[in-house]
Amino acid sequence: VGRRAAAQAAFSPKEIAELGSLEGVDLIVDPTDVDLDEATERGSLLPPPENLPCGFQVFAGPHEKQALGSEFSSKWKVWSRPIELMVTPDNPQATPLQDLDEWEDDLLRRYPKEGGGDRKFRDYESEARSSVREFYRLNHHHQTMEFVQEKRAEYLPLNKRRMTVWEALEYLNTLVDDSDPDIDLPQIEHLLQTAEAIRRDGHPHWFILTGLIHDLGKILCLFGEPQWAVVGDTFPLGCRFSEKIVYHEFFSDNPDSTRPEYATPLGLYEEGCGLNQVTMSWGHDEYLYHVVKDRLPEPALYMIRYHSCYPIHREGEYACLMNDHDREMFAWVKAFNPYDLYTKSSQRVDVAALRPFYEDLIEEYLPGKLAW
Repeated sequence: VGRRAAAQAAFSPKEIAELGSLEGVDLIVDPTDVDLDEATERGSLLPPPENLPCGFQVFAGPHEKQALGSEFSSKWKVWSRPIELMVTPDNPQATPLQDLDEWEDDLLRRYPKEGGGDRKFRDYESEARSSVREFYRLNHHHQTMEFVQEKRAEYLPLNKRRMTVWEALEYLNTLVDDSDPDIDLPQIEHLLQTAEAIRRDGHPHWFILTGLIHDLGKILCLFGEPQWAVVGDTFPLGCRFSEKIVYHEFFSDNPDSTRPEYATPLGLYEEGCGLNQVTMSWGHDEYLYHVVKDRLPEPALYMIRYHSCYPIHREGEYACLMNDHDREMFAWVKAFNPYDLYTKSSQRVDVAALRPFYEDLIEEYLPGKLAW
């Protein structure tokens, strides 16, 4: 299928990404086919593919089933993600969620809508699924100050792509998941559901636009990032991990938990320093904030940057790091949270009919191509 051996296979990034989503198909790579001779090494100048979906796996052979991962070196046939982080049928460790929405469904289990409603999501047992627990184990183990600094250095130059907001929505739309038993809708329809709910309630244009774009940072998944570095509750680093963070016990394996300078509630920071001085765990929130930070009103930026920071806006933690301005802005974060959590629906959205309104809205605040 790939023509020639694995090291010389002539796939486009789109072709190889689609191979990973074919029903009943595994992509098998014999490790001996990835060994390069001198001539091949000199000629291997292809850039890394950027659109592999989270959970994409490459197996080292039909028997070993050892996943090599989805993070590539500059010579893209060399997979560098540590083996123990990847999922195989016999090693269900990394990318444990069936889809990114599984994390959001678990949020509904933790923070159910008061009074119920006419829409029921997956029923959860008293304890979360093992896949969710494994997701948080990986997140809490790997989200360190060092890791975040590496990701900031990699992504904050914003040199991955140049796209309009609508192009970014269509790019994110490639994360269609056919395994979600609740709602089998493209990502763009989820975002339009949120934006339309905000619009119906008469909020300003910038608020509606925030609902549309707030999850666009999940394109990190298409850049090859693992699930635990894209979604999940966010939290401050460089200080003691709050016991109110979900599955706090998993921080015992986080290297930062043994650093004395991080062992107090303030850690590296001064009391009331303000969250803008605080390093947050890495994910889609922080990434998108830096993409749009010079273009949107400040309440919108707080909503984007902290909408997954449940330890602060739902549990009331880390007050010692916040200043009065943070507290004022978090009123907007709390106002946005119900739209983020409770607007998921099985009702289809007429994307074509809504597109002119939202393209005008995008043009008002985020015109042209943005750096991603």
